Amino acid sequence: MIVLRWMTYSPVLWILLTINVFGTLYGYYWYAYQLASTPPVFLLFVPDSPTASLFFCLVLFSFIIKKQNGLIEALAAVTLIKYGIWAVVMNTAAGLAGGALEWQHYMLIASHAGMAIQAFLYMPFYRIKAWHLAAAAVWTVHNDIIDYVYEMYPWLSPALSSYVSHIGYFTFWLGIISVGAVYLLGVRRKRKTLSLM
Repeated sequence: MIVLRWMTYSPVLWILLTINVFGTLYGYYWYAYQLASTPPVFLLFVPDSPTASLFFCLVLFSFIIKKQNGLIEALAAVTLIKYGIWAVVMNTAAGLAGGALEWQHYMLIASHAGMAIQAFLYMPFYRIKAWHLAAAAVWTVHNDIIDYVYEMYPWLSPALSSYVSHIGYFTFWLGIISVGAVYLLGVRRKRKTLSLM
């Protein structure tokens, strides 16, 4: 409980917000080449991880100003868990499949693991209602359709190029599991939601 309270102190929130803002900007920069070749209609749905961390930046700022938004919290929680875990799995799988893992890949593994951890750590403070989570579920399924039906998925390691259909299947179910986790921890247990300091 003391640790949870410590996480809501304004200086901690500002530090986390600063880290996440820089991570978000770097994430969009990481996607720059792919975005340059992406049709405009799909631009919003290609940079999955930086958009997830952008949602979380909005959550942290809302905590700071004490004006929470359950819809943004639902979008942040689901996408942080989904794409945080996804990137860890994809980078690890690329290495296991024979791809070269540079320092950037290890940085991505660590930073994306941090994304998922943040989502779970702040779960007790979210004000997510069932309709918020339903909207986030629609968003994540729609994003999977854009990625794997219209083939706008994030560029993969060449070592994984022959596994795209399997990755699409994994990604869809990871999204469902992420929605389920937020439901169990952030909606069903909402009576136990903690208040910010």
